[in-house]
Amino acid sequence: MKYEITPTPAEKWIINPISKFISKSTTGGIVLFVAAILAIFLANSQWKDAYHHLWEHKIGFIFDGNSYLNLSLHHWVNDGLMAIFFFVVGLELKREIIGGELSEPKKALLPIVAAIGGMIFPALIYTIFNFGTDSGHGWGIPMATDIAFALGVLYLLGDKIPATLKIFLTALAIVDDLGAVLVIAFFYTAEINFLALGIGLGFLAFLFMCNKLGVRNILFFAIIGILGVWLPFLLSGVHATIAAVLVAFTIPSTSRIDENYFTLKIQKYLGHFKELDTTDAPMLTENQIHVLQEMDVTTKDAMSPLHRLEHSMHSFVSFIVMPVFALANAGVTFSNDIIANATSNVTLGVVLGLIAGKVIGVFGVSSLMIKLKLSMLPEGMTYKSLFGVGLLASIGFTMSLFVTNLAFNNPEYELQAKLGIFIASLIGGIFGFIILNKNRKSIS
Repeated sequence: MKYEITPTPAEKWIINPISKFISKSTTGGIVLFVAAILAIFLANSQWKDAYHHLWEHKIGFIFDGNSYLNLSLHHWVNDGLMAIFFFVVGLELKREIIGGELSEPKKALLPIVAAIGGMIFPALIYTIFNFGTDSGHGWGIPMATDIAFALGVLYLLGDKIPATLKIFLTALAIVDDLGAVLVIAFFYTAEINFLALGIGLGFLAFLFMCNKLGVRNILFFAIIGILGVWLPFLLSGVHATIAAVLVAFTIPSTSRIDENYFTLKIQKYLGHFKELDTTDAPMLTENQIHVLQEMDVTTKDAMSPLHRLEHSMHSFVSFIVMPVFALANAGVTFSNDIIANATSNVTLGVVLGLIAGKVIGVFGVSSLMIKLKLSMLPEGMTYKSLFGVGLLASIGFTMSLFVTNLAFNNPEYELQAKLGIFIASLIGGIFGFIILNKNRKSIS
């Protein structure tokens, strides 16, 4: 007998279309792009003063007449909300290192080397344009790849793109994210309060110990992670997003029960559920509800806390955290001297660093590795598609904007860097799409 669930009008016309839209791989990139365009529009409209003033509002805590953590909304977005983004990045890194594309040395070698090349060459090119100047501190801006945008463009090409190409770009972007985190930690950290940092590291060690002892309660890790690690890191001067990545590595990655035991338990529960007396009432009996609850507990035990967190937080990061970050940081008010800004050393360093640097670093270094027989071109990929991936890697939107805020206090340099990020990301995205689309047609 075939059973079908008839959707309610609300499910048919509202809930299901929204769920389908959210579940698409391209959706996160689309929402991020729309948020960025909206920010640019507001920053260059008659509401630009209100837009900029919004992010300057202070939010803090008052206790016994004293104000604590009285930071601007912009600061809370970049140090607080973005910590959630970096936490998910940390979860992805741990998953890939333990059982993903970065777990096997042979498979991981090419994207790792490509990512390293894709960080070094952009930094070198930017430095060539800005060496010995006040803007030289921005060398980290063109180093990062925006995984959401890059994969969004790739998924727009459809299913004919080989899976190995998607895996290669994902692994490359994850290593790239790790590199960006290390750069922020070592080169874009303010003066350090070692007492606060020591407290944070102490609680971090405590979380690692709890992991080894078998603690698996996500709420426990959240409370200790926020109050014991993130907050001390924030007060120490080390960028608080680093704490988020480190806490992610303390999250347990093993499940409580294995696959075979899970299968046996679920089959047992299903058999018991079938045997229970049913009624004509539309509601389940107490015994049936109890069995379903036991199935729910068993299902949770079959998933590691790491997988549960990564899966549950992905939508929040894609549709709340990153769009809000784009709204707060992409709003550049362009002056009448846009040509002068577009040809400044900062802008040229960012544009050429992202485009030429990523292509040289990703495509050039990977090709050299393959020619020297130190690695192999992934099955299904061609040199043309590898070149296209190099162009997509030049989309440095989210992380590049983030580093820009850390690198510059000068509004002029900040404007020029963001202009360069927009130009390079647009060029890299468009030409990467064109090249990969032509390659797809030639293969098919």
